[in-house]
Amino acid sequence: MTVEISAMDRLAGGPDLEALAEVLSACVLDGASVGFILPFGRGKARDFWASRIAPCVASGARRLFGARVEGRLVGTVQLVLDMPENQPHRAEIAKLLVHPQARRRGVARALMAAAEAEARGLGRSLLTLDTRTGDSAEPLYASLGFEVAGVIPGYCRAVDAARLESTTYMFKPL
Repeated sequence: MTVEISAMDRLAGGPDLEALAEVLSACVLDGASVGFILPFGRGKARDFWASRIAPCVASGARRLFGARVEGRLVGTVQLVLDMPENQPHRAEIAKLLVHPQARRRGVARALMAAAEAEARGLGRSLLTLDTRTGDSAEPLYASLGFEVAGVIPGYCRAVDAARLESTTYMFKPL
C-alpha cells in the first residue's frame, strides 16, 4: 500500500471537500476528540471545511495536507502558521485525522512527516499540538519525538458530551 501525501491548496468544493467531510465524519462517529460532539453529520463536517478551514488555507494561515491511498482521500492534517507576533518561530499541528478504515497503515506518520517538513522549510523551530490524554495518538506523537508539556484535566467534553476529558499538550523542537 502506497500513501501519497499532497498539499491541498484550495477547498472551493467538489470531491476533495466531500472526501474531507467523509473523513471528519467517520472520525467523529468513531469517537475522535477533535472539537465536535454528537449528533454529528456530513453537513456539519462539510461546513467546517468550507467555512472555517478553506479561508485559512486560502490566506496562508494554515497548510492542509491530504493522504491518499489508491486515489482515495483517507487522512488529513493541518499546520497552523498564523501565530502571535512573539511566536513566529512556532507552528501548531491540528486535526490529524485518518479514516477508521485506513488506520494502522502509516497514514498518520506520513501526514506528520509532511507537516514537519513544511514547518522546517518555513523556518519554524518548534511544533506544538494537543491530544486527548490517553488517546491512541499520544504514543504516536511520542514516537515521532514530541514531548509532553503538561495535562489539563477536564479540558473538553467527550464526543458523547457525557463527561469531561483531559488534554495533553506536546511539543517538538525542530
